[in-house]
Amino acid sequence: MKKEFSTSWKSSKQPRKQRKYLFNAPLHTRRKFVSSNLSKELRKKYGKRSLPLRKGDLVKIMRGKFRSKKGKIIGVKLKTQKIEIEGIHVKKQDGSKVNVPLKPSNLQIIELNLEDKKRNKVLKKNEVKEGKKETKGKKEEKAGSKETKREEKTGKKHSKKKIDKKIIKTEEKKGDKK
Repeated sequence: MKKEFSTSWKSSKQPRKQRKYLFNAPLHTRRKFVSSNLSKELRKKYGKRSLPLRKGDLVKIMRGKFRSKKGKIIGVKLKTQKIEIEGIHVKKQDGSKVNVPLKPSNLQIIELNLEDKKRNKVLKKNEVKEGKKETKGKKEEKAGSKETKREEKTGKKHSKKKIDKKIIKTEEKKGDKK
Protein backbone atom coordinates (compact mmCIF):
# COMPACT_ATOMS: atom_id res chain seq x y z
CA MET A 1 0.00 0.00 0.00
CA LYS A 2 1.31 3.43 -0.95
CA LYS A 3 1.78 6.03 1.76
CA GLU A 4 0.51 9.00 -0.25
CA PHE A 5 -3.11 9.97 -0.85
CA SER A 6 -4.48 8.84 -4.21
CA THR A 7 -7.13 10.92 -5.97
CA SER A 8 -7.99 7.98 -8.23
CA TRP A 9 -8.98 5.77 -5.26
CA LYS A 10 -12.60 4.71 -5.60
CA SER A 11 -13.48 2.35 -2.77
CA SER A 12 -12.48 -0.76 -0.90
CA LYS A 13 -14.19 -3.36 1.26
CA GLN A 14 -11.24 -3.35 3.62
CA PRO A 15 -11.74 -1.05 6.62
CA ARG A 16 -8.01 -0.38 6.90
CA LYS A 17 -7.97 1.12 3.39
CA GLN A 18 -11.12 3.16 4.08
CA ARG A 19 -9.57 4.59 7.23
CA LYS A 20 -6.30 5.26 5.41
CA TYR A 21 -8.21 7.22 2.74
CA LEU A 22 -9.92 9.33 5.41
CA PHE A 23 -6.83 10.06 7.48
CA ASN A 24 -4.47 10.79 4.58
CA ALA A 25 -6.93 12.96 2.63
CA PRO A 26 -5.90 16.58 1.93
CA LEU A 27 -7.92 19.37 3.56
CA HIS A 28 -9.79 20.39 0.41
CA THR A 29 -11.27 16.88 0.09
CA ARG A 30 -11.86 16.56 3.85
CA ARG A 31 -14.38 19.39 3.54
CA LYS A 32 -16.82 16.90 1.97
CA PHE A 33 -16.41 14.54 4.94
CA VAL A 34 -17.52 17.31 7.30
CA SER A 35 -21.05 17.40 5.91
CA SER A 36 -24.34 16.87 7.67
CA ASN A 37 -27.93 16.21 6.64
CA LEU A 38 -30.52 18.95 6.27
CA SER A 39 -33.80 19.25 8.16
CA LYS A 40 -36.96 18.19 6.30
CA GLU A 41 -37.98 21.78 5.54
CA LEU A 42 -34.57 22.59 4.04
CA ARG A 43 -34.59 19.34 2.02
CA LYS A 44 -37.90 20.33 0.43
CA LYS A 45 -36.74 23.88 -0.19
CA TYR A 46 -33.33 23.14 -1.71
CA GLY A 47 -33.77 19.61 -3.10
CA LYS A 48 -30.59 18.35 -1.40
CA ARG A 49 -30.14 15.86 1.40
CA SER A 50 -26.87 17.09 2.91
CA LEU A 51 -24.34 19.91 2.74
CA PRO A 52 -20.85 20.55 4.12
CA LEU A 53 -21.02 22.37 7.45
CA ARG A 54 -19.88 26.00 7.73
CA LYS A 55 -19.20 28.42 10.54
CA GLY A 56 -22.46 30.22 11.29
CA ASP A 57 -24.88 27.37 10.45
CA LEU A 58 -27.54 26.63 13.06
CA VAL A 59 -27.50 22.92 13.91
CA LYS A 60 -29.38 20.52 16.14
CA ILE A 61 -27.52 17.75 17.96
CA MET A 62 -29.18 14.40 17.23
CA ARG A 63 -27.04 11.96 19.26
CA GLY A 64 -25.08 11.85 22.48
CA LYS A 65 -25.03 13.66 25.80
CA PHE A 66 -26.22 16.97 24.30
CA ARG A 67 -29.07 15.49 22.22
CA SER A 68 -31.83 17.89 21.04
CA LYS A 69 -29.80 21.02 21.86
CA LYS A 70 -29.41 23.69 19.18
CA GLY A 71 -26.59 26.10 18.53
CA LYS A 72 -24.51 28.00 16.02
CA ILE A 73 -21.29 26.49 14.72
CA ILE A 74 -18.25 28.26 16.19
CA GLY A 75 -15.60 26.31 14.34
CA VAL A 76 -15.04 23.51 11.85
CA LYS A 77 -11.85 21.50 12.32
CA LEU A 78 -11.06 19.74 9.06
CA LYS A 79 -7.94 18.09 10.43
CA THR A 80 -9.84 16.15 13.09
CA GLN A 81 -13.22 16.23 11.29
CA LYS A 82 -14.93 17.75 14.32
CA ILE A 83 -17.38 20.61 14.84
CA GLU A 84 -17.60 23.00 17.81
CA ILE A 85 -20.97 24.50 18.70
CA GLU A 86 -21.77 27.65 20.66
CA GLY A 87 -23.07 26.88 24.16
CA ILE A 88 -21.94 23.23 24.23
CA HIS A 89 -19.30 23.12 26.96
CA VAL A 90 -17.79 20.70 29.46
CA LYS A 91 -16.25 21.85 32.73
CA LYS A 92 -12.66 20.85 33.34
CA GLN A 93 -11.30 19.84 36.73
CA ASP A 94 -9.84 23.32 37.29
CA GLY A 95 -13.25 24.94 36.62
CA SER A 96 -12.61 26.27 33.12
CA LYS A 97 -15.04 25.52 30.26
CA VAL A 98 -13.99 23.75 27.06
CA ASN A 99 -15.96 23.38 23.81
CA VAL A 100 -16.97 19.82 23.01
CA PRO A 101 -15.86 18.61 19.56
CA LEU A 102 -18.72 16.74 17.85
CA LYS A 103 -18.85 14.49 14.80
CA PRO A 104 -20.81 15.94 11.86
CA SER A 105 -22.78 12.70 11.45
CA ASN A 106 -24.47 13.41 14.81
CA LEU A 107 -25.74 16.83 13.72
CA GLN A 108 -28.60 18.13 11.58
CA ILE A 109 -28.59 21.50 9.83
CA ILE A 110 -31.63 23.59 10.77
CA GLU A 111 -30.65 26.97 9.32
CA LEU A 112 -28.00 27.73 6.71
CA ASN A 113 -25.42 30.50 6.69
CA LEU A 114 -26.02 32.04 3.26
CA GLU A 115 -23.22 34.62 3.28
CA ASP A 116 -21.04 32.51 0.96
CA LYS A 117 -21.65 33.22 -2.75
CA LYS A 118 -20.51 29.78 -3.90
CA ARG A 119 -22.84 28.05 -1.47
CA ASN A 120 -25.76 30.18 -2.68
CA LYS A 121 -24.95 29.26 -6.27
CA VAL A 122 -25.01 25.53 -5.47
CA LEU A 123 -28.29 25.83 -3.57
CA LYS A 124 -30.03 27.87 -6.27
CA LYS A 125 -29.00 25.33 -8.91
CA ASN A 126 -30.71 22.50 -7.03
CA GLU A 127 -33.64 24.49 -5.64
CA VAL A 128 -36.92 22.65 -6.21
CA LYS A 129 -39.30 24.42 -8.55
CA GLU A 130 -43.07 24.00 -8.35
CA GLY A 131 -43.35 23.17 -12.06
CA LYS A 132 -41.23 20.06 -11.68
CA LYS A 133 -43.40 18.72 -8.87
CA GLU A 134 -46.53 19.04 -11.04
CA THR A 135 -45.07 16.99 -13.90
CA LYS A 136 -44.22 14.17 -11.50
CA GLY A 137 -47.79 14.18 -10.22
CA LYS A 138 -49.19 13.83 -13.75
CA LYS A 139 -47.03 10.78 -14.45
CA GLU A 140 -48.29 9.13 -11.28
CA GLU A 141 -51.89 9.87 -12.32
CA LYS A 142 -51.34 8.21 -15.70
CA ALA A 143 -49.91 5.11 -14.06
CA GLY A 144 -52.83 5.05 -11.63
CA SER A 145 -55.38 5.31 -14.45
CA LYS A 146 -54.10 2.09 -16.06
CA GLU A 147 -54.62 0.21 -12.82
CA THR A 148 -58.16 1.54 -12.42
CA LYS A 149 -59.08 0.48 -16.00
CA ARG A 150 -57.83 -3.02 -15.29
CA GLU A 151 -59.81 -3.09 -12.04
CA GLU A 152 -62.98 -2.01 -13.86
CA LYS A 153 -62.67 -4.81 -16.42
CA THR A 154 -61.93 -7.63 -13.98
CA GLY A 155 -63.69 -6.29 -10.92
CA LYS A 156 -60.66 -7.19 -8.78
CA LYS A 157 -57.28 -5.72 -7.98
CA HIS A 158 -54.52 -7.76 -9.62
CA SER A 159 -50.83 -7.32 -9.70
CA LYS A 160 -49.08 -7.56 -13.07
CA LYS A 161 -47.38 -10.83 -12.09
CA LYS A 162 -50.70 -12.53 -11.35
CA ILE A 163 -52.15 -11.38 -14.66
CA ASP A 164 -49.08 -12.60 -16.57
CA LYS A 165 -49.34 -16.01 -14.89
CA LYS A 166 -53.02 -16.28 -15.83
CA ILE A 167 -52.23 -15.45 -19.45
CA ILE A 168 -49.49 -18.10 -19.57
CA LYS A 169 -51.82 -20.73 -18.05
CA THR A 170 -54.59 -19.99 -20.55
CA GLU A 171 -52.10 -20.22 -23.44
CA GLU A 172 -50.87 -23.58 -22.16
CA LYS A 173 -54.43 -24.90 -21.95
CA LYS A 174 -55.10 -23.80 -25.54
CA GLY A 175 -51.91 -25.56 -26.63
CA ASP A 176 -53.01 -28.81 -24.88
CA LYS A 177 -56.43 -28.78 -26.61
CA LYS A 178 -54.90 -28.54 -30.10
